[in-house]
Amino acid sequence: MSVHFDDLETRSEDERAASLAECLPALVAEARALPGYAGALAEVNPLTLTTREALAALPVLRKSGLVAAQSAEAPFGGYTAWEAGQFDHVFQSPGPIYEPGCVSTNWWRLGRFLHAAGIGAGDIVQNCFGYHLTPAGMMFENGARAVGAAVLPAGTGQTELQVRAARDVGVTAYAGTPDFLKVLLDRADALGMDL
Repeated sequence: MSVHFDDLETRSEDERAASLAECLPALVAEARALPGYAGALAEVNPLTLTTREALAALPVLRKSGLVAAQSAEAPFGGYTAWEAGQFDHVFQSPGPIYEPGCVSTNWWRLGRFLHAAGIGAGDIVQNCFGYHLTPAGMMFENGARAVGAAVLPAGTGQTELQVRAARDVGVTAYAGTPDFLKVLLDRADALGMDL
């Protein structure tokens, strides 16, 4: 496994600053064109956003504001350039907040995190995050694919079946809440299975 996920991690400070100076103005200009961001960014000149300090001065979208915007203009509150049907997935998170998603490589940007945790090609991740309505299951599956790992999509529940599957398939990594991992490990002990 490579020490770094990609070349972005080895850029010099000057290369990072140059990339920010190029990408941030374009991104903010695109956001200003969306109805959801138009009001908050109306007074922002994207061409002046060329430093980290300028980035820090941008207005923050609060969860309560997103919920209100999505209630007024379902499903995404004017914060996306695509219609709901153009995405691969639409998730619902607490709030409720609707989140669009795609299956493209590393859409959720979790590949870098999983790589840093030592997960990669040859690993099998038992993904115990939910796959229904909420995005966590798909987020971790997408990240596992980005690092070349296989996934056992498990969700929660059916602990005996999950323990058997983990053993039979040869699971090498776990994605899920710590408390459910303890439930699985306790069940494995009760069944006399070494995971």
